[in-house]
Amino acid sequence: MRLNRPTFAARRGRSAGRRTPVLAAAAVAAALALTATACGPSEDDAGGLPTPSVPSADGKITIPDDLKDRLKEHGIDLDKWRNGEWKNWDRDKWLREAQDYVNPIIEDLWDPDRMREAEQPDKPVAEEDISGDEGVTDPTPRPVEARAVAAPYHDSVPEAGKVFFDGPKGSMVCSATVVQDPANPGRSNMVWTAGHCVHAGKEGGWYRNIAFVPSYNNGAEPPSRSATKDEIAPYGVWWGDWAQTSEQWISQGAATGGQGAPYDFAVIHVTPEKGGNGKSLEETVGSALPVDFDAPAVPEIESMKATGYPAAPPFDGERMFQCEDQPGRLSLKANDPTMYRIGCTMTGGSSGGGWVAAGRDGKPALVSNTSIGPVTAGWLAGPRLGAEAKGIYEAVSKKFAGR
Repeated sequence: MRLNRPTFAARRGRSAGRRTPVLAAAAVAAALALTATACGPSEDDAGGLPTPSVPSADGKITIPDDLKDRLKEHGIDLDKWRNGEWKNWDRDKWLREAQDYVNPIIEDLWDPDRMREAEQPDKPVAEEDISGDEGVTDPTPRPVEARAVAAPYHDSVPEAGKVFFDGPKGSMVCSATVVQDPANPGRSNMVWTAGHCVHAGKEGGWYRNIAFVPSYNNGAEPPSRSATKDEIAPYGVWWGDWAQTSEQWISQGAATGGQGAPYDFAVIHVTPEKGGNGKSLEETVGSALPVDFDAPAVPEIESMKATGYPAAPPFDGERMFQCEDQPGRLSLKANDPTMYRIGCTMTGGSSGGGWVAAGRDGKPALVSNTSIGPVTAGWLAGPRLGAEAKGIYEAVSKKFAGR
């Protein structure tokens, strides 16, 4: 079994190493497990309330003093960082702990070409058996063919989008969902994705240049057409100014074998790249999904719908797809939470995409995210969101309460 990993950029005109990156444990996001918990300090962790980046009189982003101080604490010079120091992945430079998350905005880093390049998948990971199955595991579901979402995507799935980020082996991509913020109703800047889309797990640290693009390629333009940034990112590029994932993902997460997958979820708080117009992400896209941390048991769920931007063949990462199926159960270890599993042919790049079902109140809610799937791409599995996921979600909301 492989992580449904984020796909690596094969950058044109760059080093050969970048053109044929090799998946390592540090690049967990690109493996079988599609989901991972969001990483970051809990509400009582060190770090305090982050100050949002604000536009100066000339429209440029001004880095707040508290972020500058955090960068200095880690020996990071902001100017050098923006000029390429972020590409230094030496162990002593790769921040790992929850409270160490920093993600300075680099304006226009994610242009249309770089976004497209991040969707080119790496070579498949060698398949590994998942140890365990000691708990309740239902029969393997039949494959459900992923169906293309009709463009424009914003008309039917305004909450969905793509997450872009950089790792030691190049640029990568995942899928994500705009979710409600209980501390800022109607004005959420919170995005739900997989933990392995923000943090490399037990053998690595935080990924860099994490950014969210809602309704990516809204008009389903083909890769052969050189679409403009306004067409590729019609609702803007939103940088992650904070992210949290589970401590279980940080300590256990791995690219293969399903390790850490039951805790493979994350929450990213975002801010507009250009300073914005005063509107939140939720106001900008016009919607945000509630998150249900007490979803009905599998036998009570008629169907779940997974959304994502699959990028590994036969897909190209430029179009949004969905799978809908009645879920079954997948147990990796008897002492870990049982995961949801559905039939679906989506591939790498769909990692982190939201799974929607009717919640306890009967209304649509996010109940999971894509985490793992086999190399053969016949099914996907996602974590069941419980107390750990709820704690992360509420901590991020509280950190930005009233802002």
